[in-house]
Amino acid sequence: MTNAAANRTILVVDDTDDVRELVRMQLAMLGYRVMEASNGREAVDIVSQEPPDLILMDLSMPVLGGIEATRLIRESVGNSNVVIVAFTALLSAQTRQLALAAGCNDYVHKPLEVGQLASLLKRYLSSA
Repeated sequence: MTNAAANRTILVVDDTDDVRELVRMQLAMLGYRVMEASNGREAVDIVSQEPPDLILMDLSMPVLGGIEATRLIRESVGNSNVVIVAFTALLSAQTRQLALAAGCNDYVHKPLEVGQLASLLKRYLSSA
């Protein structure tokens, strides 16, 4: 377990079970504690009860999409400092701008290899 991973929790939000499973396994291998949500509404509910250190947020999901969920999380008391990374297959510049305007700290394309994921998490969690 790396120092950055020690006692850190990542919330993986994606409506595809296989994607959540793959990312959960990668994060566990890196030493992180993982929580999962299958849509934005579940993510908002989880964050209100137990804010994670970082959220990997899919943007295109049923029930509540990632952009709307990010806005709700940012508006809730005490969650303005949670790192939210848009984690998406959507490649448009417009989608990137919408995600960042909603409050995402970063925008990455999935899938990520474990090394890319480790670098991303180190960048946001090593000094936190």
